[in-house]
Amino acid sequence: MLTPIPPLDPPIARARRGLLPFLGLACGASVATIYYNQPLLAEISRAFHVSHGRGGTVAVATQLGYAAGILLFVPLGDVLERRKLILELFAAVSLALMAAYLAPSFWILVAASVAIGMAASVTHIMVPLAQELVGPGQSGRALGTVMTGLLLGVLLGRTASGAVSDVLGWRFVFLLAAASTAAFVPLLWWRLPVLPPAQRLSYGAALRSLWDLARGEPLLREASTIGSLAFASFIAFWTNVAFFLGSPHYRLGAAAAGSFGLLGAGGALIASPAGRLADRYGSRRILALALALMSLAYLILWVFGYHIAGLIAGVIALDIAQQSMQISNQSRIFTLSRAARSRLNTIYMILFFLGGALGSALSAVAWSRWQWTGVCAWGLVLSALAWLRNMYGARASGR
Repeated sequence: MLTPIPPLDPPIARARRGLLPFLGLACGASVATIYYNQPLLAEISRAFHVSHGRGGTVAVATQLGYAAGILLFVPLGDVLERRKLILELFAAVSLALMAAYLAPSFWILVAASVAIGMAASVTHIMVPLAQELVGPGQSGRALGTVMTGLLLGVLLGRTASGAVSDVLGWRFVFLLAAASTAAFVPLLWWRLPVLPPAQRLSYGAALRSLWDLARGEPLLREASTIGSLAFASFIAFWTNVAFFLGSPHYRLGAAAAGSFGLLGAGGALIASPAGRLADRYGSRRILALALALMSLAYLILWVFGYHIAGLIAGVIALDIAQQSMQISNQSRIFTLSRAARSRLNTIYMILFFLGGALGSALSAVAWSRWQWTGVCAWGLVLSALAWLRNMYGARASGR
């Protein structure tokens, strides 16, 4: 069981509070690098004369690299001085993006994509810093501010990538991304304070402690279970929406499916208010409301999804629910221990993405057998299970 460590002294926190928007901007810039290649896959396939199926390996490689980076690099946030670590990883992601720009062959591009994903995991070293920049009782607001920047990076990364590619070609997307991430290196050095680890720990001990933390902290297990179930529910929609829009009912193409991603702005804009509500009313209460909204979103999609207005309403509700869930759920684990925040985040995010992979795989089976009804039923079951797990946790803890 972890012993909670109090946040930094309020006067120090107040002096650093102006860093929150900048930290959010940096998180957005780093996380966007793993999404730049998604709109480019068709062009990349043509450029290297490979099939679309093989071209998709670039996106898969980036995601696998990101998962590996979360496991291997994020725990370093509890071992090393974090400003230097963040600077080094930003420099690394810039170099990896430059390698993608210069890639002479497809498989070198794949290797560069793995490196991009691994270095981009710096995002999850920066996110826990939000709570060190504010005083007590403001952790949700701080996390919401930073997550707003992160979510806008996800949203705008794909949009900007497609726009630049249309004008300058796919390689220039990686060149401009390399320049923008390199520009953050001196900015981060200037704006971030020195951030030493809260305790002395070797890298090997940090990795070995992941299992002990997962086994010994009930709240971490609860939050990770809820997060993985909710993300599995969320990703079930996005895995199959292109199939649904391309079905005989809608007969819309990939461009229409991509435009639905712009509705994610609702989730980005709700992040900061959700954090403030979690501070005011308690994370568990906001979490319960978010999971209830997720279930409602799937009911809307199930009943009204065959009408474009109903589909849009369901998407907006689903995205707001997901981001509110993430803010309120993740803010709880960061209060457990300042000395282990990076490792706590490592455990949470690994299980979070495993949930997404499971949700994506099983929702594809649901689509193949029962079409849209199967997808909505699967998403509803997952969100309901997450809500029940939260209610069980509230009853067991008495709050």
